[in-house]
Amino acid sequence: MTAAPVSVIVVSRDRPKALTLCLKALEGQLYDPFEVVVVADAAGRRALAAQGWDDRVRLIPCDEANISVARNLGLAAAGGEIVAFIDDDAVAEPTWLAHLVSAFSEPDIAAAGGFVRGRKGIGFQWTARAVDAEGNHDPLVVDPARVSCPDPGPGRAVRTEGTNMAFRRDVLATIGGFDPAFRFYLDETDVNLRLAAAGHRTAIVPLAQVVHGFAAGPFRRADRVPRDLFQIGASLAVFLRKHAPAADHAARLLDEAVAQRKRLVSHFLAGRINRREVNRLMETFQTGWDEGQTREFGQTPPLGPGAEFQPFKRLPRSGRALVFSGRPWQRRARLADAARAAQEGDTVSVIILSPTARPHWVRFHPDGFWLQTGGLFGRSERNGPRFRFWRFGARVAAEVQRMSRIRDFARE
Repeated sequence: MTAAPVSVIVVSRDRPKALTLCLKALEGQLYDPFEVVVVADAAGRRALAAQGWDDRVRLIPCDEANISVARNLGLAAAGGEIVAFIDDDAVAEPTWLAHLVSAFSEPDIAAAGGFVRGRKGIGFQWTARAVDAEGNHDPLVVDPARVSCPDPGPGRAVRTEGTNMAFRRDVLATIGGFDPAFRFYLDETDVNLRLAAAGHRTAIVPLAQVVHGFAAGPFRRADRVPRDLFQIGASLAVFLRKHAPAADHAARLLDEAVAQRKRLVSHFLAGRINRREVNRLMETFQTGWDEGQTREFGQTPPLGPGAEFQPFKRLPRSGRALVFSGRPWQRRARLADAARAAQEGDTVSVIILSPTARPHWVRFHPDGFWLQTGGLFGRSERNGPRFRFWRFGARVAAEVQRMSRIRDFARE
């Protein structure tokens, strides 16, 4: 059976360095055929041109600070039967696309979402969730090793995360893609509810994983402190007007205001912002809410057909899956070996273990390989024991086994 052509759409604004790392990880995807469509601002376009990426990806200019507009531009340019979305501050595991697309083997599946790991690559930011007409999220229990189509219940939808989701292009285009009224926040949730209302099913694919860095950008600082809450307030107002009974709006606004203030207070207690900044940010939330009461929404006419599919021009890859391991004093040599192997097209993982119980950290190295560091006796999963005695070889073997389904170490 021929694999479905896929367009991976990456929207980028004010993060050219993160964007190039995201694309570097996409080069290692174990799926064919696929292309990459980058919708970027001027800074991102300059960075890609300087590094030669503009010859390898489909580059679409977008200088408007509206993620829905940008995603629709990518959707309109996409040539794949399936469109997958990943944020510019995320990196995809090598099997991400293969796992995510596998959900569409069932003809009635219109959308799919995977699991999202946090910036340390260990714990999960988001797994499986359902969403209701007020934008409230609840966890869904799914098998962590299998594709599933959970039933979220009446008036609810399975939620896909914007940094790890895919759709049948024709279905998403038919409903008009993303609503430009959601310039930031709740944009994908609106799509989830619209698809569910139209009778479409959404799959959860736990093994389709990305690591999300939460990089600094237009709406948040590097320490995750928001720059303002205007668009969150505005998007919430639009979302409720579009999906929820008017009688429920005031209570939902209060709940969200309490949650946002609680978040800001945590930053205040950590010394990242002062009390005046807390109050200023809450004012931007209220101002956004007020503007969202009159913002037009629902401007989502069907989108036209995509461009003729053109496969992404991947670098030659040997197909090998390699693991290098060592102690801290061997780090420099192991990283050099890994960089050479990655340059030759291999999928490479490096495990460096110190004689400690430090928690592990997994990241994608700019030289094109996965680097895991931490203590020989430390935990590599958030729910694991803080200390467990290991011999070095046994620990490396256990880590390889743990990662095998997202790195495909069985590949020749």
